[in-house]
Amino acid sequence: MLRFALHAFILLTFVSPLAWAGNIALTLSDNSGPYAEFSKALDEALAGTNWKVTATGKSDGTESPATRPDLLVTAGSEAFRLALARGGTTPVLATLLPRQSYDRILSDAGRVRARVTAIYLDQPPARQAVFLRQLLPSQKRIGMLVSNETRPQIGHYRQTFANAGLTLDSEDSDAEKTLLPAANALLPRVGVLLAIPDSTIYRRENIKALLITSYRHQRPVVAFSAAFVNAGRWPRYSQHRPRSRARQLI
Repeated sequence: MLRFALHAFILLTFVSPLAWAGNIALTLSDNSGPYAEFSKALDEALAGTNWKVTATGKSDGTESPATRPDLLVTAGSEAFRLALARGGTTPVLATLLPRQSYDRILSDAGRVRARVTAIYLDQPPARQAVFLRQLLPSQKRIGMLVSNETRPQIGHYRQTFANAGLTLDSEDSDAEKTLLPAANALLPRVGVLLAIPDSTIYRRENIKALLITSYRHQRPVVAFSAAFVNAGRWPRYSQHRPRSRARQLI
């Protein structure tokens, strides 16, 4: 399904129906984790076609006219930000980033000459509600941690969840020092913590602490990235490691 979606989207969105071949420049925010998985998936999606994918580093300069690709695909917020900073008119497809990050980066970039669009990480609230009902049918009270980045969405989530028979409870955290206190206040009131893309709250350096906190409260975490599952794994040498309760939302 991923192979078909990537192939169809690239062909139908950016390229003339007569041009069923071209060069794609892929820029990754990082060479590991989900970015590496995306790169592999894109290669597999276009295997056997006349499309050629060339990976470029974040520090690479703007393509010269002779080597300019037909499409620039970015994976992650940092790669998208750098692509816009380089300028140019090559169409850009941004992936692996939340809609809030996409809108903010696009706004900060000012006037953009290239055609730009994105495939967001965000899942529609209605789809998440259905997923939660199927995954944890006995849990009707859902918790969310929000910051100024995601707070404008909370009303839509609350109404959509109510329509699905779920109650949404939330706590605010706009700073590192308030994150764990907010989690400790929220988790006893809910049956599951739903993590949505929010770069203020969910960062590489604090995911493990949040998972440990959720484990202490015996509350599962449903998240948007495999990074939560990886962060919840304990070293093999540990004889008394708790079992990770993080779930990836696909």
